Amino acid sequence: MSVKIRLQRHGKKGKPFFHIVVADARARRDGRFIEKIGTYNPVTNPAVIELDVDSAVKWLNDGAQPTDTARAILSYKGVLYKKHLQGGVAKGAFSSEDADAKFAAWVEEKEKSVENKKDSLTKAQKDAKKAAFDAESKVNQARIDAAAKIEADAKAEADAKMAEEKAAADAKLAEEKAAEEAANAPVAEAAEETPEAEKTVAENVAETLGGAAAAVAGAVDAVKETVANVTEKIAEVVAPKTDAETEGSDEAKA
Repeated sequence: MSVKIRLQRHGKKGKPFFHIVVADARARRDGRFIEKIGTYNPVTNPAVIELDVDSAVKWLNDGAQPTDTARAILSYKGVLYKKHLQGGVAKGAFSSEDADAKFAAWVEEKEKSVENKKDSLTKAQKDAKKAAFDAESKVNQARIDAAAKIEADAKAEADAKMAEEKAAADAKLAEEKAAEEAANAPVAEAAEETPEAEKTVAENVAETLGGAAAAVAGAVDAVKETVANVTEKIAEVVAPKTDAETEGSDEAKA
């Protein structure tokens, strides 16, 4: 009978879980098996493998043939290396104790390698998580900054509108005040200009009277001058006649 070491599928769709079994090569993949020697979970990283190494070595020594995937799993768990060491012991190359020591050293080294891989995966996960957190923080900060900018712009717009309304109100108030002052200004100016107007009238009357008096005085002087001239002319006319009459009288007497 041909015996194979192969995987028997279990688990849900998309989440496979395998049993490592020793079965008749003629049996179906998920059918009857002779012995279950381990399990294999490929979903996790790294994959979790539970295997009975001694039982697997025994079946290999008995002639069981592993499938390709089963061979990779057996190699990963050191089954093939232990079978090789047992062949060296059988040939007398080294003792069984030396073979066990070499296998233990190999297992220890393998476990360290697995642990290092786990650590690197954990670190990578932490780094990815941190990077995602930083990216999310940046996005959130960008959103906060955008919201703050929008709020600041809205506040600035409201302040500008309020300042514009206040300026318009102040301008209207100043215009009303200027109109009121302009309406009240003529009354005050009239009140202030009344004494000056009265003074101007008095001065005008005084100037008129002074001019009339001067004119009368000038007329009187002109009359006086005229009378003096007439008197003088009369005197000149009368004086020659008197001299002539005197001379005639004298001649008559002679």
